[in-house]
Amino acid sequence: MQEDRAFADFDLHPDIVRALADGGITHPFPIQAMTLPVALSRHDIIGQAKTGTGKTLGFGLPLLHHVVAPDDPEFSAQERPGAPQALVVAPTRELAVQVAGDLTKASAHRGIRVLTVYGGRAYEPQIEALQRGVEVVVGTPGRLLDLASKGHLSLAHARTVVLDEADEMLDLGFLPDVERLLALTPAGRHTMLFSATMPGAVVSLARGYMTQPTHIRAVSEDGEGHTVAAVEQFAYRAHAMDKVEMLARILQAEGRGLTIVFARTKRTAAKVADELSDRGFAAAAIHGDLGQGAREQALRAFRTGKVDILVATDVAARGIDVEAVTHVINYQCPEDEKTYLHRIGRTGRAGATGVAITFVDWDDMPRWGLINKALDLGYPEPEETYSSSPHLFEQLGIPEGTRGTLPRSARTREGLGAEKVEDIEAPGSDHRRGRGGRSGGRRDRGGQGGRGRTGQRGGERSDRQGSRTSTTTESSGSGRRRRRRRTTSGQGDAPRS
Repeated sequence: MQEDRAFADFDLHPDIVRALADGGITHPFPIQAMTLPVALSRHDIIGQAKTGTGKTLGFGLPLLHHVVAPDDPEFSAQERPGAPQALVVAPTRELAVQVAGDLTKASAHRGIRVLTVYGGRAYEPQIEALQRGVEVVVGTPGRLLDLASKGHLSLAHARTVVLDEADEMLDLGFLPDVERLLALTPAGRHTMLFSATMPGAVVSLARGYMTQPTHIRAVSEDGEGHTVAAVEQFAYRAHAMDKVEMLARILQAEGRGLTIVFARTKRTAAKVADELSDRGFAAAAIHGDLGQGAREQALRAFRTGKVDILVATDVAARGIDVEAVTHVINYQCPEDEKTYLHRIGRTGRAGATGVAITFVDWDDMPRWGLINKALDLGYPEPEETYSSSPHLFEQLGIPEGTRGTLPRSARTREGLGAEKVEDIEAPGSDHRRGRGGRSGGRRDRGGQGGRGRTGQRGGERSDRQGSRTSTTTESSGSGRRRRRRRTTSGQGDAPRS
């Protein structure tokens, strides 16, 4: 059967198979097994697959297979050696970084150069890398167009183009930019488009820029039902003054691994992360007011386990795909059923199961009612719950006697301060240096890497994520006024939240 085939059974470059095996990857997920034969034959593909299904290697392995590497004998015979041969367009910086990382690992034995470009980074390093030569470029639409319009990025030799999470690019208003990028690539290119859903605009894009594409569907006919079934879900009517205490006790439940806590606003995300850090947890925040360096620091710390709690807004979390997330906690009720599914879909991936917990404020009861009805969750009126409620402890496996502060003996993680902050800005960048808000300044308090109200300080403080204020002068009519503000990050490819 197809699912029993190993990567070695496909017509993949042996060095790619070897690199996968080095990482313990020998057999494909269903989306990969379906995509590889078609993509290796260079037929256009429309793949309907959600994040977490393994689609990156589904398009990434054929892309790498067809790239001519610098060590290949035919490399110097190309019309323009060192020009990008493949382009991957992603809606967010985080997704671009993840895709590039997967491609780099899979091509480790071929010496293929993969470059990631996105807003918030200085232009110069990206331009210098392009001048030295790269085989694969992964980036967000805005920065890709900027580099192309200024003559630094040539896509004339990009024989393979991938549009990843096309529906997200539609939501963010990037489809016109995507069309402009496609116009810069060869007419005979191999194009692969992946999207969790297929709204009309995405279908029109495929019709206009693809040649007899093969449709591959890697979700069940009832994809939403599959997501719901893979995740054990709970909903509690919580009280505002008790929510942090409830959260802190839930985070000490048996079997909890990496956890994402969702908030609707930047301010709430920052506040919750600060509260958890003060209580001894290894927590980090990611939201639009953080500079790019601080955002990447938080994501790296979360992926490597230096922190095990990531507090995020919906927009900031777009494109984040981290394995081993066991719990998703909706600190604030999502706006609608689509957002709910996006949130809880961060756990229960690739055959695993997960836990999703939603706090429902009294004012959010009508909103929750609509979500519950649309998805038939079975929680029309969540039970009123306090941090001390016996049913909370019993249902979630919280040890008896647990309080809202993490015991010293359990503070074993290094904390955010142990993760280096990259100085990613430079003169000439299109992005004003963002210092972040208070949410980053105290992130190093979680675990042994920081100091809660009852814990000792360990590790080093991350100055980049420190809470900074600066005095700015603004013009208003003929008068001028001065105000104090918290410095935040500047422009980027995607809306901030």
